[in-house]
Amino acid sequence: MLLYPNAKINLGLNVIRKRSDGYHDIETLFFPVPDLCDILEIVHAASFRMQVYGAQVAGENLCEKAWRLLQERYGIPPVEIHLYKKIPMGAGLGGGSADAAFTLKGLNALFGLGLPDEELCALAATLGSDCAFFIFNRPMLARGRGEILTPLDFSLGDHTLRIYPQEEFVSTREAYAGITPREPARHIDAIVKLPVEQWKGLLVNDFEETVFARHPRLAAARDVLYAEGALYAAMSGSGSALYAIE
Repeated sequence: MLLYPNAKINLGLNVIRKRSDGYHDIETLFFPVPDLCDILEIVHAASFRMQVYGAQVAGENLCEKAWRLLQERYGIPPVEIHLYKKIPMGAGLGGGSADAAFTLKGLNALFGLGLPDEELCALAATLGSDCAFFIFNRPMLARGRGEILTPLDFSLGDHTLRIYPQEEFVSTREAYAGITPREPARHIDAIVKLPVEQWKGLLVNDFEETVFARHPRLAAARDVLYAEGALYAAMSGSGSALYAIE
């Protein structure tokens, strides 16, 4: 079985409050990027094996965690997973989360488990805050820690989206360091109804303040995108990738 886990961007990201469980309540619009994908192969095997090509993942890969989750709950047999990483890591593009979610969907199909998307979504949420989004893989307004999803009828229309990966690696822990949670003046679902030309200054990513202070080259790179004619430019998620809408 061959699958193509795709990237996502965040259109706006508000960090609203810190929760008692240590996580933060956020608000963001997850938007899939189908043209930027990893390559995931899952095949039957006598024993479990995970092979990663391209960028290496420290620790246990989320694909392996996804298999172990279904193995423990539903007794699925071993598989061999080959993952070719093309989505940059530490970029805020959701590559690891996409890999995990697509592994769940692939194993569900491969072994005929018949799990509906809602159940896969709940399982994915235990693996990572934005994993659940990739089960549905369509524009979603996300709240809570990113797992409370509401479908949004949204598209970029005739606009062009361009992704600009950066050399810097930004961890989620680093992005949250020093951030001040606050209620947004306007909610994202209302802002994205406006023409893209009006988003600048309204559609914000709260992580930019913290990350740009530590990585000033990223702020400069975003300013270049505006200087070159972007209607809207921002950092995706906790960074470091930038994107521009033209």
